Amino acid sequence: MNSLVKTFAAAALITVSTFAMAAEGPGTKSAKANVNLSTADLALDHYVAVTTEGESAGVEQLFAADFNQKIQATNAQSNSRREVIKSLKKQKGEKLNCTVSTDILEESADYMVAKVTLKFENFTKTDLVTLERVGNDWKVSKSINSYK
Repeated sequence: MNSLVKTFAAAALITVSTFAMAAEGPGTKSAKANVNLSTADLALDHYVAVTTEGESAGVEQLFAADFNQKIQATNAQSNSRREVIKSLKKQKGEKLNCTVSTDILEESADYMVAKVTLKFENFTKTDLVTLERVGNDWKVSKSINSYK
């Protein structure tokens, strides 16, 4: 009888916790998390985490309102802020199998240009990233990608 009570109590706890997680929804906490973008270095580090490690917290906060991305390839492409954010949210939790290096090319009190190099097994992606101070935060305002 005692084990029957324990079984029902465990089942009730599992049911309650399942409903609590379902009510919270997937990604609710991370999607609304406020990320510290108070310096250009923090914003650049977060950009690298978002684009290479599948980080999803603060994705919308990271990009400037007029952000655009250009991809230099056989068929040159241009992506809007909305398109890039949508794509990055789909990649939540996916880590790229590459080696990442960053070089700061130019920096001032209100902007930074950095080169992010992703070395994969068969190719290299170079991402020139422009960050700008917007109020008290730093935002990514432009990204130009090329492949070798």
